[in-house]
Amino acid sequence: MGDVPQSDPDLLIELDDVSLRRSGNTLVGPLTWKVELDERWVVLGPNGAGKTSMLRIAAAQEHPSSGTAYVLGEQLGKVDVSELRPRIGLSSSSLANRVPGEELVSDLVVSAGYAVLGRWRERYDDMDTERAVEMLESIGAEHLADRTYGTLSEGERKRVLIARALMTDPELLLLDEPAAGLDLGSREDLVARLTDLAADPDAPATVLVTHHVEEIPPGFTHALLLKEGQAVAQGLVDDVITSENLSAAFDQSITLDRVDGRFFARRTRTPGRHRA
Repeated sequence: MGDVPQSDPDLLIELDDVSLRRSGNTLVGPLTWKVELDERWVVLGPNGAGKTSMLRIAAAQEHPSSGTAYVLGEQLGKVDVSELRPRIGLSSSSLANRVPGEELVSDLVVSAGYAVLGRWRERYDDMDTERAVEMLESIGAEHLADRTYGTLSEGERKRVLIARALMTDPELLLLDEPAAGLDLGSREDLVARLTDLAADPDAPATVLVTHHVEEIPPGFTHALLLKEGQAVAQGLVDDVITSENLSAAFDQSITLDRVDGRFFARRTRTPGRHRA
């Protein structure tokens, strides 16, 4: 028998010429992408660029239609994903929509250990409860522990779901548009929390999906810019997040500014087309 291909142990995500197709449409690919230990990635692109579909592969929730995908060193299609998924922390809108409104925040976070929504007969020890409190504190949401999920604001829900994603001490943290739907204050609070998380040497490797450069927290190290399922650019943040690359991805001329480590983008004004 030949040797079975092995993934590099330092690679948490390794997509090699991966494509994802549904109903005759290519949602992702072909795409080659790697995430290493301790890296903090932002995945950026317009609507329909394939960001969420790609993240579902990274979360072991989708198998690629072609190519090879390794997640946490295991090849998708050759591993029991039920054993792989607890090692991945995921916060997404699809998860948020499935949380029962009457669920206590403390129960929502602690139940991540069983990968269930809606606490029922699971038993948790004091260490689990203490861990849940610590995770809520880490994201500035400890005061919400006794609230029910249905009473939370959008910003509060996003923070609680990130605390849940961190509950199992994951090796990989995936955040799908965590700032979507937030007002300015809530967005800035979330960016500040994610900045602190990025600076924590004990935090897991992180992948953040967003539409907006303003949501990139300082301290994120790498960026992947997608368009129609393929990479426009990928690598170090400073090399990828440029006016030229953003203009190519969003099909219009983009001016990019950077202030205090934060990016800000706007459409370039065309001379003669503005009103006096």
